[in-house]
Amino acid sequence: MRKINLFGASGHAKVIIDIIECNGFEVGYIFDDNTKVENFMGRKVHSVYNLELLNANPIIISIGDNKVRKAIHDKFKLNLAPPLVHPSAIISPSASIGNGTVIMPNAVVNAAVSIGKNCIINTAAVVEHDCVVHDYVHISPKASLAGGVEIKEGTHVGINATIIQSVCIGLWSTIGAGAVVTQDIPNHCTAVGIPAKSIKFH
Repeated sequence: MRKINLFGASGHAKVIIDIIECNGFEVGYIFDDNTKVENFMGRKVHSVYNLELLNANPIIISIGDNKVRKAIHDKFKLNLAPPLVHPSAIISPSASIGNGTVIMPNAVVNAAVSIGKNCIINTAAVVEHDCVVHDYVHISPKASLAGGVEIKEGTHVGINATIIQSVCIGLWSTIGAGAVVTQDIPNHCTAVGIPAKSIKFH
């Protein structure tokens, strides 16, 4: 039975454990840099600096924050697990999904979609045909991307947000919960509302 390690003892990790077990795999070792966390869901938590264990199995970075996932991957050069997909998700055979990416229950990824590494496609999110989702992106529950949307690296699309067709969202931006995006959004921007407007840059 294939074992998958987790980096991060968090609420997000609880969902990932469910997906690992739903696929008939086994949770390997769990790691966290918080030395006060000794147990997680009945499992021992190991130091991230125990490199022998850290590299014993392929790993998923089980942390929701995009910047933190990237920092961890850059620092530790992890052996990422293949994409982890909940059995209830619908994935087109023509979709391409990078290692370390997790696709949650009831998500839909349609034809000719490209999703990068270390992404989160959360519960009941929809990624329509020909979308390009770059590395370290988080598509929140029930968010919808229409056809031909591009989401650049590190962006977080909030819960229930809607991105209309052929829109491009810039690097490391944030789309607010429930926003409706009808035009391109620049890099390092927070956009909210219907239609979505930029409210700050960071």
